[in-house]
Amino acid sequence: MKTQFFNRTEAGQFLAENLSSYANRDDVIVLGLPRGGVPVAAEVAKRLNTPLDVFVVRKLGLLGHSELAMGAIASGGVRVFNGEVVNALRIPDEVIDAVSTEEFVELERREKAYRAGLPSLDVEGKTVIVVDDGIATGSTMLAAVSALRQLSAARIVVAAPVIAASACREIQRQADEVVAVRIPERFYAVGQWYEDFSQTSDEEVRDLLAQAVRRQPVES
Repeated sequence: MKTQFFNRTEAGQFLAENLSSYANRDDVIVLGLPRGGVPVAAEVAKRLNTPLDVFVVRKLGLLGHSELAMGAIASGGVRVFNGEVVNALRIPDEVIDAVSTEEFVELERREKAYRAGLPSLDVEGKTVIVVDDGIATGSTMLAAVSALRQLSAARIVVAAPVIAASACREIQRQADEVVAVRIPERFYAVGQWYEDFSQTSDEEVRDLLAQAVRRQPVES
């Protein structure tokens, strides 16, 4: 196989081949992390013949230390915390609530922009394949896994065309399964694995979700 994927669509095609055991099952849902994960997820959902949705995750960063996450919020009104960070730094509840409120506003804005009125899919009792275009540190994906646990997903499969080996080991401890096309030990940035890593727009996300809805059979 060549070193780089041409774009996210091609990457999704390769990834779907590794997920073929989940094809044509009515208990499977594919979720894409915005924005770059959605084109990959769309291709996976198309080839597996499964519903597609977007799953928005927002990390709760500390003021002045946004890279240090004290937790995360996600689609479905879920809030998860990093107990070690919260306890070690003795972060008061009012700080957590203030940051959560601010991030919920942004999360709702993004969901409206991405879905354009389409309802979110119910993951309870489902096998959920959560997809990103690549995973470097795994922090956002781990937050997504925690959120999906709270939403009572029956099985969580983390999937990406490329996952750093260190991140893969960490995610394997939290998810039920991790699927990737490549798991390199030496990993610098997700973009290095793509010839075309141009930014995915809100409009593209909306179009892909709408196309996926049109592909699904109408229930009688």
